[in-house]
Amino acid sequence: MYAKSVFESIQSFHDELTALRRDLHANPELGFQEVRTSAMVANALQALGYMVHRNIGKTGVVGVLEGRKNTSGRAIGLRADMDALPILEQGDVAHASNNLGVMHACGHDGHTTVLLGAARYLAETRNFNGKAVLIFQPAEEGLGGAQAMLDDGLFDRFPCDAIYALHNWPGLAPGVIGVNPGPMMAAADHFEITIEGRGGHGAHAYQTNDPIVIAAQLITALQTIVSRNVPAPESAVVTVAAVNAGNLQAMNVIPRDARMVGTVRTFSPVVQEQVIQRMQEVVDGIAAAFKARIELKYHKLFPATINTPEHAQFVAEVAEELFGADMVIPNLTPSMGSEDFSVMLQHRPGAYFRLGQGGAESGRVLHNAIFDFNDAVIPAGSAMFCRLVERSMPLED
Repeated sequence: MYAKSVFESIQSFHDELTALRRDLHANPELGFQEVRTSAMVANALQALGYMVHRNIGKTGVVGVLEGRKNTSGRAIGLRADMDALPILEQGDVAHASNNLGVMHACGHDGHTTVLLGAARYLAETRNFNGKAVLIFQPAEEGLGGAQAMLDDGLFDRFPCDAIYALHNWPGLAPGVIGVNPGPMMAAADHFEITIEGRGGHGAHAYQTNDPIVIAAQLITALQTIVSRNVPAPESAVVTVAAVNAGNLQAMNVIPRDARMVGTVRTFSPVVQEQVIQRMQEVVDGIAAAFKARIELKYHKLFPATINTPEHAQFVAEVAEELFGADMVIPNLTPSMGSEDFSVMLQHRPGAYFRLGQGGAESGRVLHNAIFDFNDAVIPAGSAMFCRLVERSMPLED
């Protein structure tokens, strides 16, 4: 009954949270440029009585709140990301982006609002024994905002016994909570391959060392790495995402060089290293076969997002308490997408979970130009964060 009252309490100011979320959506900011957003967050936390720390990881904000008691010696971290994407919004909502070419196409406006909703409830009730550490992270979209906060001493300055984060998920029905006791998101790596051959006239191809033919061979060979090297029970993806060679206006010219870029996704570090090794071997072998110079540059971007099993189970228990077992998926299939909350989970135990919001059936998927966060699920996300804090640090202990 008490848990239900958390959700109902947050619903009482749902309209205010909706207005806030739509304001954030209308004023999106790219990674490490979240000046307006972080100021709004910091001011809101300060008004609620939090100890506010600005400019953690450039534009990040941390708010710390003590419960009615602080004798447990425990602290629980809750994280939300704040940045938008360089996408031109094409939706027809009244609160569409005012920043041309920038939009909240991943729902970080919703995540920020969800955590601010939790911040308000926690400040008004303080039904916990310890500290709640609210982490508003910049630059999640490929720029390493989590690492920037760690580099600024995040967990040294604000120790946490466990950390939690959520992400909206259009593929789940509104309000459904999904979590997995292990991998949630894949490691994200990038690669660049440069081929230096010998160009010439298209009519005299025998005089050349055609980098386009070499690129074609490479693309095909790279696709065998997963199918013929990675064990079937494991998962990996190797994707060549772009190829650049020649000039479309020069139809009889074989270029001197070609370049391709792509991404690799894995869950296991062992598989990740296996893919890297095989990519280099494929590159070296094709270079030797065609007598060309081929360079592979491989960049590890973010590690896999791996939940601590006991904390993932705890998320499922809290969700079942709040919403019922039929609204919880405790063994959600991991995604090949990536998330830099992963680096925080390498330093502290915790869990990353999904908040269903629907929309996939109508094309409103993540990173899509018509995406919009579903305001109806804000109270559910906020209630999850609040109960994770209250149950982790109960007053009665």
